[in-house]
Amino acid sequence: MELFIASDHAGFELKEKLKKYFDRKKIEYEDLGPKSYDKNDDYPDFIIKAAERVAETKEKGIIIGYSGEGEAIAANKVKEIRTVVYYGKNKEIIKLSREHNNANILSLGAGFLSEKEAVEAVDLWLKTPFSKEKRHIRRLKKIQDFEEKR
Repeated sequence: MELFIASDHAGFELKEKLKKYFDRKKIEYEDLGPKSYDKNDDYPDFIIKAAERVAETKEKGIIIGYSGEGEAIAANKVKEIRTVVYYGKNKEIIKLSREHNNANILSLGAGFLSEKEAVEAVDLWLKTPFSKEKRHIRRLKKIQDFEEKR
């Protein structure tokens, strides 16, 4: 499995910490930017690239911003992308995003998560499979059908 990771300036520090975690765990990833901290960068420049790579490869992605919300909105503009936001509290939502919605991008709110919380969230998200229950497949198919009409 290859993982795609991207952030903006507000998520840059957490992105770099997650990369070290991936290195320790021998998780393959591609960093789609930014490559250095720039307080004036614009998250769509990096996030959309990551979403496009996830859509092309059918792999997963992690995107990071201050709240993670703008990043999720940008990523979800890419066909076949299902991004969910996590910025703390109940980790059950992470499992449900994979089991029920087969989310392929996790957007983290760096302004609300410690490094430990982010690592735990990513770890849980990566190891949780899609349930493949008929009702969830049916619902995802409806979303896919709508995307096809656009």
